[in-house]
Amino acid sequence: MDLTLNVNGRPEKFAAPPNELLVERLRDGLGLTGTKVGCDTGQCGSCVVRLDGKSVKSCLVLTAAAAGSEVTTIEGVTTTGGELTGLQEALRQEHGTQCGFCTPGMVMALGELVENAAATADGESPTEPEIREWLTGNLCRCTGYHSVVRGVQRACAAPRAEVPATSGQEV
Repeated sequence: MDLTLNVNGRPEKFAAPPNELLVERLRDGLGLTGTKVGCDTGQCGSCVVRLDGKSVKSCLVLTAAAAGSEVTTIEGVTTTGGELTGLQEALRQEHGTQCGFCTPGMVMALGELVENAAATADGESPTEPEIREWLTGNLCRCTGYHSVVRGVQRACAAPRAEVPATSGQEV
């Protein structure tokens, strides 16, 4: 099948078998290895990408089903100057990553939550239970999630372009 995807702002044209998974196209076909393969069953969330702005598990999406869509991978998440985004910096400051395997999927999924919070009329940040609920599709074996939750709270509380330099906690 001849398909086109817009990946990280670039049109990609290719032939793909009808049973190819989006994660396979991204990793093997386009070399975008930031999207991880953890479980191949949609349970771990390490393969989360944004498909037309929505977080999806790319191991559950056929490439053909995504044809014509805008796909954003972790490689496409950046600021204008190439620095870490507010969410990425907040996760770094709160020690929300350790081995890093789950991090790309979490950043992709949580980025949607942070963007949704920024877009609300009242500017309300998500509560800890809401953040934890949002994380239910992303497994991490290192952090225990508490640092990730703090990172999301920091990212939602800070202005979009600025994240405070310290968390106020002794490490």
